[in-house]
Amino acid sequence: MSRRSILKTAAAAGAVGVVPGLQSAVWAAGSDKPEIEEVKIGFIPLTDCASVVMASVLGFDKKYGVKIIPSKEASWAGVRDKLVNGDLHMAHALYGLIYGVHLGVGGPKKDMAVLMTLNNNGQAITLSKKLSDKGAVDGPSLAKLMQTDKREYTFAQTFPTGTHAMWLYYWLATYGINPMKDAKVITVPPPQMVANMRVGNMDGYCVGEPWGHRAIMDGIGITGVTTQDIWKDHPEKVLGTTGDFVKKYPNTARAVMMAILEASQWIDAGLQNKLKMADTIAAKSYVNTSADAINQRILGRYQNGLGKTWDDPNHMKFFNDGKVNFPYLSDGMWFLTQHKRWGLIKDHPDYLGVAKQINQVDLYKEAAAGLKISVPKEVMRTSKLIDGTVWDGKDPAKYADSFKIKA
Repeated sequence: MSRRSILKTAAAAGAVGVVPGLQSAVWAAGSDKPEIEEVKIGFIPLTDCASVVMASVLGFDKKYGVKIIPSKEASWAGVRDKLVNGDLHMAHALYGLIYGVHLGVGGPKKDMAVLMTLNNNGQAITLSKKLSDKGAVDGPSLAKLMQTDKREYTFAQTFPTGTHAMWLYYWLATYGINPMKDAKVITVPPPQMVANMRVGNMDGYCVGEPWGHRAIMDGIGITGVTTQDIWKDHPEKVLGTTGDFVKKYPNTARAVMMAILEASQWIDAGLQNKLKMADTIAAKSYVNTSADAINQRILGRYQNGLGKTWDDPNHMKFFNDGKVNFPYLSDGMWFLTQHKRWGLIKDHPDYLGVAKQINQVDLYKEAAAGLKISVPKEVMRTSKLIDGTVWDGKDPAKYADSFKIKA
Protein backbone atom coordinates (compact mmCIF):
# COMPACT_ATOMS: atom_id res chain seq x y z
CA MET A 1 0.00 0.00 0.00
CA SER A 2 1.52 3.34 -1.02
CA ARG A 3 1.72 6.15 1.52
CA ARG A 4 -0.81 8.11 -0.50
CA SER A 5 -3.36 5.29 -0.45
CA ILE A 6 -2.79 4.80 3.28
CA LEU A 7 -3.55 8.48 3.73
CA LYS A 8 -6.66 8.22 1.59
CA THR A 9 -7.85 5.29 3.73
CA ALA A 10 -7.14 7.27 6.89
CA ALA A 11 -8.94 10.29 5.51
CA ALA A 12 -11.93 8.15 4.61
CA ALA A 13 -11.95 6.80 8.15
CA GLY A 14 -12.60 10.36 9.28
CA ALA A 15 -8.99 10.83 10.31
CA VAL A 16 -9.86 10.03 13.87
CA GLY A 17 -7.89 6.79 14.01
CA VAL A 18 -4.83 6.84 11.82
CA VAL A 19 -3.83 3.68 9.92
CA PRO A 20 -1.31 1.69 12.00
CA GLY A 21 2.30 2.20 11.03
CA LEU A 22 1.75 5.65 9.52
CA GLN A 23 3.98 8.19 11.25
CA SER A 24 3.64 11.85 10.35
CA ALA A 25 7.32 12.51 11.02
CA VAL A 26 8.61 10.51 8.06
CA TRP A 27 7.21 12.40 5.16
CA ALA A 28 9.66 13.72 2.64
CA ALA A 29 10.48 10.48 0.92
CA GLY A 30 9.33 8.17 -1.84
CA SER A 31 6.25 8.95 -3.90
CA ASP A 32 5.08 11.56 -1.41
CA LYS A 33 8.19 13.71 -1.62
CA PRO A 34 7.19 17.35 -2.26
CA GLU A 35 7.65 18.16 -5.94
CA ILE A 36 9.18 21.55 -5.11
CA GLU A 37 10.96 22.32 -1.88
CA GLU A 38 10.93 26.10 -1.61
CA VAL A 39 7.42 27.51 -1.37
CA LYS A 40 6.92 31.26 -1.52
CA ILE A 41 3.82 32.26 0.47
CA GLY A 42 2.53 35.83 0.32
CA PHE A 43 1.05 37.47 3.40
CA ILE A 44 -0.37 40.84 4.44
CA PRO A 45 0.77 42.40 7.75
CA LEU A 46 -2.09 41.16 9.95
CA THR A 47 -2.26 39.05 13.09
CA ASP A 48 -3.88 36.23 11.13
CA CYS A 49 -0.75 35.66 9.01
CA ALA A 50 0.69 34.06 12.18
CA SER A 51 0.34 30.36 11.30
CA VAL A 52 2.18 30.85 7.99
CA VAL A 53 4.97 32.84 9.67
CA MET A 54 5.31 30.49 12.68
CA ALA A 55 5.43 27.38 10.45
CA SER A 56 8.52 28.94 8.90
CA VAL A 57 10.08 30.48 12.03
CA LEU A 58 9.66 27.34 14.18
CA GLY A 59 10.81 25.01 11.38
CA PHE A 60 7.63 22.92 11.15
CA ASP A 61 8.04 23.12 7.36
CA LYS A 62 11.36 21.19 7.43
CA LYS A 63 9.62 18.19 9.00
CA TYR A 64 7.56 17.82 5.85
CA GLY A 65 10.36 18.39 3.35
CA VAL A 66 9.54 21.98 2.36
CA LYS A 67 10.92 25.41 3.11
CA ILE A 68 8.27 28.12 3.49
CA ILE A 69 9.46 31.54 2.39
CA PRO A 70 7.02 34.16 3.75
CA SER A 71 6.76 37.15 1.40
CA LYS A 72 5.35 40.40 2.81
CA GLU A 73 2.94 42.06 0.36
CA ALA A 74 1.60 45.62 0.27
CA SER A 75 -2.06 45.05 -0.71
CA TRP A 76 -4.61 42.35 -1.44
CA ALA A 77 -4.62 43.41 -5.11
CA GLY A 78 -0.88 42.70 -5.11
CA VAL A 79 -1.47 39.27 -3.57
CA ARG A 80 -4.09 38.51 -6.22
CA ASP A 81 -1.82 39.54 -9.12
CA LYS A 82 1.19 37.62 -7.84
CA LEU A 83 -0.85 34.46 -7.25
CA VAL A 84 -2.34 34.66 -10.73
CA ASN A 85 0.98 35.26 -12.50
CA GLY A 86 2.92 32.71 -10.44
CA ASP A 87 5.20 35.09 -8.51
CA LEU A 88 3.72 33.53 -5.35
CA HIS A 89 3.06 29.81 -4.95
CA MET A 90 0.44 30.36 -2.24
CA ALA A 91 -0.88 33.14 -0.03
CA HIS A 92 -2.50 34.03 3.26
CA ALA A 93 -5.58 35.36 1.49
CA LEU A 94 -9.09 36.70 1.92
CA TYR A 95 -11.68 33.96 1.39
CA GLY A 96 -13.68 36.10 -1.02
CA LEU A 97 -10.57 37.12 -2.99
CA ILE A 98 -9.92 33.49 -4.00
CA TYR A 99 -13.59 33.03 -4.97
CA GLY A 100 -13.67 36.33 -6.86
CA VAL A 101 -10.63 35.44 -8.99
CA HIS A 102 -12.09 32.00 -9.75
CA LEU A 103 -15.21 33.72 -11.15
CA GLY A 104 -13.30 36.59 -12.80
CA VAL A 105 -14.72 39.19 -10.40
CA GLY A 106 -12.35 41.87 -9.14
CA GLY A 107 -9.53 40.79 -11.42
CA PRO A 108 -8.47 38.26 -14.05
CA LYS A 109 -10.27 34.90 -14.12
CA LYS A 110 -8.24 31.88 -13.09
CA ASP A 111 -9.06 28.54 -11.48
CA MET A 112 -8.27 28.88 -7.79
CA ALA A 113 -8.00 26.63 -4.74
CA VAL A 114 -8.63 27.02 -1.02
CA LEU A 115 -6.39 24.50 0.76
CA MET A 116 -7.52 25.24 4.33
CA THR A 117 -8.97 27.97 6.53
CA LEU A 118 -6.28 29.79 8.52
CA ASN A 119 -8.39 31.43 11.22
CA ASN A 120 -11.84 32.19 12.55
CA ASN A 121 -12.91 35.53 14.07
CA GLY A 122 -10.66 38.40 15.07
CA GLN A 123 -11.55 41.30 12.77
CA ALA A 124 -13.38 44.49 13.77
CA ILE A 125 -15.25 47.52 12.47
CA THR A 126 -13.67 50.71 13.81
CA LEU A 127 -15.58 54.00 14.00
CA SER A 128 -13.75 57.31 14.14
CA LYS A 129 -13.52 59.34 17.34
CA LYS A 130 -15.39 62.08 15.46
CA LEU A 131 -18.37 59.72 15.09
CA SER A 132 -18.21 58.39 18.64
CA ASP A 133 -18.09 61.96 20.00
CA LYS A 134 -21.45 62.48 18.25
CA GLY A 135 -22.88 59.34 19.83
CA ALA A 136 -22.30 56.81 17.03
CA VAL A 137 -20.74 53.92 18.93
CA ASP A 138 -22.51 50.90 17.42
CA GLY A 139 -24.85 49.94 14.56
CA PRO A 140 -28.12 51.47 15.81
CA SER A 141 -26.53 54.76 16.94
CA LEU A 142 -24.56 55.04 13.68
CA ALA A 143 -27.77 54.60 11.66
CA LYS A 144 -29.48 57.25 13.78
CA LEU A 145 -26.63 59.75 13.31
CA MET A 146 -26.54 59.17 9.55
CA GLN A 147 -30.27 59.92 9.43
CA THR A 148 -30.05 63.15 11.42
CA ASP A 149 -26.63 64.50 10.44
CA LYS A 150 -26.79 64.32 6.64
CA ARG A 151 -23.47 64.32 4.75
CA GLU A 152 -21.35 61.90 2.80
CA TYR A 153 -20.08 59.13 5.08
CA THR A 154 -16.99 57.21 4.00
CA PHE A 155 -16.16 53.67 5.09
CA ALA A 156 -13.16 51.59 4.08
CA GLN A 157 -12.71 47.90 3.44
CA THR A 158 -9.63 46.07 2.17
CA PHE A 159 -10.67 44.42 -1.13
CA PRO A 160 -13.95 44.52 -3.12
CA THR A 161 -14.78 40.78 -2.90
CA GLY A 162 -12.99 40.17 0.40
CA THR A 163 -14.12 39.31 3.89
CA HIS A 164 -13.84 42.84 5.30
CA ALA A 165 -16.06 44.30 2.59
CA MET A 166 -18.66 41.59 3.29
CA TRP A 167 -18.59 42.08 7.10
CA LEU A 168 -18.87 45.85 6.67
CA TYR A 169 -21.76 45.65 4.18
CA TYR A 170 -23.58 43.01 6.22
CA TRP A 171 -23.30 45.00 9.43
CA LEU A 172 -24.39 48.32 7.88
CA ALA A 173 -27.35 46.66 6.15
CA THR A 174 -28.43 45.00 9.40
CA TYR A 175 -29.16 48.51 10.73
CA GLY A 176 -30.86 49.76 7.59
CA ILE A 177 -27.84 51.44 5.97
CA ASN A 178 -27.39 50.52 2.32
CA PRO A 179 -23.60 50.50 1.75
CA MET A 180 -24.12 51.03 -1.98
CA LYS A 181 -26.41 54.07 -1.67
CA ASP A 182 -26.15 55.61 1.79
CA ALA A 183 -22.36 55.71 2.09
CA LYS A 184 -19.18 55.96 0.08
CA VAL A 185 -17.05 52.82 0.35
CA ILE A 186 -13.35 52.91 -0.48
CA THR A 187 -10.61 50.26 -0.64
CA VAL A 188 -7.53 50.74 1.56
CA PRO A 189 -4.76 48.19 2.30
CA PRO A 190 -4.86 46.97 5.93
CA PRO A 191 -1.62 48.56 7.24
CA GLN A 192 -2.74 51.97 5.89
CA MET A 193 -6.11 52.05 7.70
CA VAL A 194 -4.93 53.75 10.90
CA ALA A 195 -2.95 56.47 9.08
CA ASN A 196 -5.93 57.23 6.82
CA MET A 197 -8.33 57.51 9.77
CA ARG A 198 -5.84 59.75 11.60
CA VAL A 199 -5.96 62.32 8.76
CA GLY A 200 -9.77 62.12 8.49
CA ASN A 201 -10.11 60.18 5.24
CA MET A 202 -12.80 57.89 6.58
CA ASP A 203 -15.56 57.61 9.19
CA GLY A 204 -15.05 53.91 9.75
CA TYR A 205 -13.25 50.84 8.48
CA CYS A 206 -13.33 47.07 8.65
CA VAL A 207 -9.99 45.29 8.88
CA GLY A 208 -8.17 42.48 10.63
CA GLU A 209 -6.22 42.86 13.82
CA PRO A 210 -4.03 44.46 15.01
CA TRP A 211 -5.39 47.50 13.13
CA GLY A 212 -8.63 47.64 15.14
CA HIS A 213 -6.84 47.67 18.50
CA ARG A 214 -4.14 50.00 17.16
CA ALA A 215 -6.76 52.72 16.48
CA ILE A 216 -7.81 52.52 20.13
CA MET A 217 -4.20 52.64 21.37
CA ASP A 218 -3.59 55.69 19.18
CA GLY A 219 -6.79 57.37 20.40
CA ILE A 220 -8.28 57.86 16.93
CA GLY A 221 -11.11 55.31 16.85
CA ILE A 222 -13.37 52.94 18.77
CA THR A 223 -14.55 49.40 18.11
CA GLY A 224 -18.14 49.54 16.84
CA VAL A 225 -18.44 45.77 16.54
CA THR A 226 -16.18 42.73 16.35
CA THR A 227 -16.70 40.41 13.40
CA GLN A 228 -17.29 37.47 15.75
CA ASP A 229 -20.35 39.40 16.94
CA ILE A 230 -21.51 39.54 13.31
CA TRP A 231 -20.94 35.80 12.85
CA LYS A 232 -19.52 33.65 15.64
CA ASP A 233 -16.59 31.53 14.41
CA HIS A 234 -16.81 32.97 10.92
CA PRO A 235 -14.31 31.88 8.26
CA GLU A 236 -11.64 34.52 7.66
CA LYS A 237 -8.29 34.07 5.89
CA VAL A 238 -7.48 30.97 3.88
CA LEU A 239 -4.37 29.35 2.46
CA GLY A 240 -5.02 30.03 -1.21
CA THR A 241 -3.32 28.97 -4.43
CA THR A 242 -4.20 28.31 -8.05
CA GLY A 243 -5.99 25.23 -9.33
CA ASP A 244 -2.94 24.52 -11.52
CA PHE A 245 -0.59 24.48 -8.53
CA VAL A 246 -2.66 21.82 -6.74
CA LYS A 247 -2.84 19.65 -9.87
CA LYS A 248 0.89 19.95 -10.53
CA TYR A 249 2.24 19.82 -6.97
CA PRO A 250 -0.22 17.95 -4.72
CA ASN A 251 2.51 16.61 -2.40
CA THR A 252 3.94 20.10 -1.93
CA ALA A 253 0.48 21.50 -1.19
CA ARG A 254 -0.16 18.77 1.39
CA ALA A 255 3.27 19.19 3.03
CA VAL A 256 2.70 22.95 3.44
CA MET A 257 -0.78 22.34 4.83
CA MET A 258 0.63 19.92 7.40
CA ALA A 259 3.32 22.41 8.48
CA ILE A 260 0.73 25.20 8.84
CA LEU A 261 -1.71 22.89 10.65
CA GLU A 262 1.03 22.06 13.13
CA ALA A 263 1.79 25.78 13.58
CA SER A 264 -1.94 26.46 14.10
CA GLN A 265 -2.06 23.78 16.80
CA TRP A 266 1.04 25.27 18.41
CA ILE A 267 -0.41 28.82 18.53
CA ASP A 268 -3.69 27.70 20.10
CA ALA A 269 -1.95 25.39 22.60
CA GLY A 270 -1.54 28.02 25.30
CA LEU A 271 -0.78 31.46 26.64
CA GLN A 272 3.01 31.30 26.31
CA ASN A 273 2.83 30.26 22.68
CA LYS A 274 0.42 33.10 21.88
CA LEU A 275 2.71 35.64 23.54
CA LYS A 276 5.74 34.26 21.70
CA MET A 277 3.76 34.44 18.44
CA ALA A 278 2.80 38.08 19.13
CA ASP A 279 6.43 38.99 19.82
CA THR A 280 7.55 37.22 16.64
CA ILE A 281 5.04 38.64 14.18
CA ALA A 282 5.25 42.17 15.63
CA ALA A 283 8.70 42.45 14.00
CA LYS A 284 9.31 44.88 11.14
CA SER A 285 9.61 42.03 8.63
CA TYR A 286 6.07 40.87 9.45
CA VAL A 287 3.31 43.09 10.92
CA ASN A 288 5.57 45.98 11.98
CA THR A 289 3.82 47.16 15.15
CA SER A 290 4.31 46.76 18.90
CA ALA A 291 3.62 43.35 20.45
CA ASP A 292 1.08 44.94 22.82
CA ALA A 293 -1.05 45.90 19.80
CA ILE A 294 -1.29 42.18 19.01
CA ASN A 295 -1.21 40.23 22.25
CA GLN A 296 -4.31 41.60 24.03
CA ARG A 297 -6.95 40.63 21.49
CA ILE A 298 -5.20 37.38 20.64
CA LEU A 299 -5.87 36.39 24.26
CA GLY A 300 -9.48 37.60 24.04
CA ARG A 301 -8.89 40.73 26.15
CA TYR A 302 -10.94 43.44 24.47
CA GLN A 303 -11.58 47.12 25.08
CA ASN A 304 -13.74 49.32 22.86
CA GLY A 305 -11.95 52.64 23.33
CA LEU A 306 -14.79 54.09 25.42
CA GLY A 307 -13.94 52.49 28.74
CA LYS A 308 -15.68 49.15 28.19
CA THR A 309 -13.52 46.03 28.60
CA TRP A 310 -14.48 42.39 28.24
CA ASP A 311 -13.09 38.88 27.81
CA ASP A 312 -14.22 37.51 24.48
CA PRO A 313 -14.32 33.69 24.28
CA ASN A 314 -14.73 33.99 20.49
CA HIS A 315 -11.42 35.73 19.86
CA MET A 316 -9.20 34.86 16.88
CA LYS A 317 -8.59 31.13 16.74
CA PHE A 318 -6.13 29.29 14.50
CA PHE A 319 -6.95 25.66 15.29
CA ASN A 320 -9.70 25.02 17.88
CA ASP A 321 -9.28 21.23 17.65
CA GLY A 322 -9.27 21.40 13.85
CA LYS A 323 -12.67 23.11 13.63
CA VAL A 324 -11.03 26.26 12.25
CA ASN A 325 -9.09 24.70 9.40
CA PHE A 326 -11.58 22.44 7.64
CA PRO A 327 -12.54 24.08 4.30
CA TYR A 328 -16.34 23.85 4.70
CA LEU A 329 -18.11 24.17 1.36
CA SER A 330 -20.85 26.26 3.00
CA ASP A 331 -18.25 28.86 4.08
CA GLY A 332 -17.14 29.47 0.51
CA MET A 333 -20.74 29.47 -0.71
CA TRP A 334 -21.67 32.19 1.80
CA PHE A 335 -19.25 34.63 0.18
CA LEU A 336 -20.82 33.88 -3.21
CA THR A 337 -24.30 34.69 -1.81
CA GLN A 338 -23.00 38.07 -0.65
CA HIS A 339 -21.23 38.73 -3.96
CA LYS A 340 -24.62 38.14 -5.60
CA ARG A 341 -26.42 40.27 -3.00
CA TRP A 342 -24.17 43.27 -3.64
CA GLY A 343 -24.14 42.99 -7.43
CA LEU A 344 -20.54 41.80 -7.75
CA ILE A 345 -21.90 38.88 -9.75
CA LYS A 346 -24.95 39.36 -11.96
CA ASP A 347 -26.51 35.89 -11.91
CA HIS A 348 -26.74 33.09 -9.38
CA PRO A 349 -23.69 30.86 -9.88
CA ASP A 350 -23.70 27.11 -9.28
CA TYR A 351 -22.97 27.78 -5.62
CA LEU A 352 -22.18 24.20 -4.58
CA GLY A 353 -20.38 23.38 -7.83
CA VAL A 354 -18.05 26.37 -7.48
CA ALA A 355 -17.29 25.57 -3.83
CA LYS A 356 -16.48 21.95 -4.74
CA GLN A 357 -14.08 23.15 -7.45
CA ILE A 358 -12.26 25.56 -5.11
CA ASN A 359 -12.21 23.98 -1.64
CA GLN A 360 -9.75 21.09 -1.55
CA VAL A 361 -11.63 18.95 0.95
CA ASP A 362 -9.98 15.63 0.01
CA LEU A 363 -6.45 17.02 0.13
CA TYR A 364 -7.24 18.64 3.48
CA LYS A 365 -8.47 15.29 4.84
CA GLU A 366 -5.20 13.68 3.81
CA ALA A 367 -3.16 16.38 5.56
CA ALA A 368 -5.35 16.13 8.68
CA ALA A 369 -5.05 12.32 8.67
CA GLY A 370 -1.26 12.58 8.68
CA LEU A 371 -1.47 14.69 11.86
CA LYS A 372 -4.28 12.67 13.49
CA ILE A 373 -6.54 15.73 13.40
CA SER A 374 -10.23 14.87 13.38
CA VAL A 375 -12.37 16.23 10.57
CA PRO A 376 -16.11 17.00 10.63
CA LYS A 377 -18.45 14.48 9.05
CA GLU A 378 -20.30 17.14 7.07
CA VAL A 379 -18.94 19.60 4.48
CA MET A 380 -21.62 22.13 5.48
CA ARG A 381 -22.15 23.89 8.81
CA THR A 382 -24.99 25.95 10.26
CA SER A 383 -24.48 29.48 11.60
CA LYS A 384 -26.72 32.26 12.90
CA LEU A 385 -25.66 35.79 11.97
CA ILE A 386 -26.15 39.14 13.73
CA ASP A 387 -29.48 39.88 11.99
CA GLY A 388 -30.96 36.56 13.08
CA THR A 389 -30.71 34.86 9.66
CA VAL A 390 -29.49 31.27 9.60
CA TRP A 391 -27.00 30.14 6.97
CA ASP A 392 -26.64 26.41 6.33
CA GLY A 393 -25.76 26.28 2.63
CA LYS A 394 -28.99 24.43 1.76
CA ASP A 395 -30.68 26.96 -0.55
CA PRO A 396 -28.06 29.57 -1.43
CA ALA A 397 -30.04 31.31 -4.19
CA LYS A 398 -33.08 31.76 -1.94
CA TYR A 399 -30.79 33.01 0.86
CA ALA A 400 -29.02 35.50 -1.43
CA ASP A 401 -32.38 36.86 -2.65
CA SER A 402 -33.93 37.04 0.83
CA PHE A 403 -32.25 40.24 1.99
CA LYS A 404 -34.30 43.45 1.98
CA ILE A 405 -31.23 45.63 1.49
CA LYS A 406 -29.18 44.61 -1.54
CA ALA A 407 -27.64 46.16 -4.65
